[in-house]
Amino acid sequence: MDAVFKAIADPTRRAILDELVDRDGQTLFEICTRLVMKHDLTSSRQAVSQHLAVLEEAGLVTTRREGRYKFHHLDTTPLRSILGRWPIREQP
Repeated sequence: MDAVFKAIADPTRRAILDELVDRDGQTLFEICTRLVMKHDLTSSRQAVSQHLAVLEEAGLVTTRREGRYKFHHLDTTPLRSILGRWPIREQP
């Protein structure tokens, strides 16, 4: 679970996750473009690639290769462990 907290602690990684929620299955180029256009984040492709590696290590992003393209997909399964650890309770 530490890897999940580390992954979501960074605002750029959260922006990447937001973009994958908005449109799943993006390439590195598409993610970089959307980060610049929508979030005014001008990280290098290498920096975004490193952020994606952290997200993938945490299990929040999965990838698939199609020819020379690598597509990134959101997987929210690891976030369930957070809800399991601190369940949401109804207020009285």
